[in-house]
Amino acid sequence: MLIYAKTNTGLVRPTNEDSLLIGHQLYGVADGMGGHSHGDIASQTATRALSEYLIRKIYLPMLDYDPDIQNESLQEVLEAGIKHAHQAVVQRAPGGGTTMTAALVLSEQVTIAHVGDSRAYFIYPDGRSQTLTQDHSLVHRLIELGQLTEAEALVHPQRNVVYRALGQAEPFHPDIKTLLLPHPGYLMICSDGLWGVVPEDVVCNTILSASRLSEACHQLVELANKNGGPDNISVILVQYL
Repeated sequence: MLIYAKTNTGLVRPTNEDSLLIGHQLYGVADGMGGHSHGDIASQTATRALSEYLIRKIYLPMLDYDPDIQNESLQEVLEAGIKHAHQAVVQRAPGGGTTMTAALVLSEQVTIAHVGDSRAYFIYPDGRSQTLTQDHSLVHRLIELGQLTEAEALVHPQRNVVYRALGQAEPFHPDIKTLLLPHPGYLMICSDGLWGVVPEDVVCNTILSASRLSEACHQLVELANKNGGPDNISVILVQYL
């Protein structure tokens, strides 16, 4: 398995409010909400809190095996970890908010936890892509109601408004799912600074034509900036060989 990630401020935002989570088979993108104070602190707090929680609940028990320590499913542990990160944001970055799309990869399975409008995709060698997450955004809800098209949503003045985010409204429920990884193929996690700016077919072609993951990530960031770079840009690529 190969992994590479890149984040970039873009051409408009003064700071980068995105945070990346990479390690212990856990990969994630948290996009601090630009309309709220402390967006960068919120995203950093969320990634750190989720990582620490999963290390404590999954990896430490493996070092000192006890069959009674871990009876929860991975989905339950990851959901509890997201809620723990949410409480950490509420406490340490009051008024702040962040999206979170995280993937726990174990063997041939990936368990995904999602809140907000960052996204996770599978990219297949034949050029197909599969969106694994559903945006918790106003424009996506309007698409579901038939009041907006996908093209209209991309340029809608409220396209960045999310109705579910860590650190914000209660009650709080992340989307959780477990899937088989494509092999061969790619798992991509990215912020809306990429998927909202670069067309999906261009993203797929860029990844599949690159000789290395590092080259693909650099090119994707360059494409987003070439198209105006209106937001912070973050991308994680995991290639399952």
